[in-house]
Amino acid sequence: MHEWSLAEAVLKSSIKEAKKRNLKKLTEVKIVLGDLQGIEEEIVKFGLDNLKKDTMAEEANFIFIKEDAVFQCRNCQNTWNLKEANLHDETMKESIHFVPEVVHSFIKCPRCGSPDFEVVKGRGIYIDEITGEDSD
Repeated sequence: MHEWSLAEAVLKSSIKEAKKRNLKKLTEVKIVLGDLQGIEEEIVKFGLDNLKKDTMAEEANFIFIKEDAVFQCRNCQNTWNLKEANLHDETMKESIHFVPEVVHSFIKCPRCGSPDFEVVKGRGIYIDEITGEDSD
């Protein structure tokens, strides 16, 4: 399961960073979920709740922040978001979820029609902030 692996990676990375900062306990972890990735937040939460038991993150609050996908056309410099792309086909959405790079096959710049654009925001999943209690 994709989300379970993500939960495991988030937990391991959070604990590794906490140890590097000499924290004795993690209290809060802010996680950014990119819109393009199509992550099922509830599954990641469930995974974290189960995996954090008996770790320094056992009492940690995991906060999820959704990041909208934003694109910029390399041809005309226009910027737009995923909602403006009007992806109505579920197959397209599913394809982008599993392989975000295929977004270029389904979306074109709404201003000039060019398929040459970059993903400025909203791709992937990353840890934005970690807080915890210092070691004594």
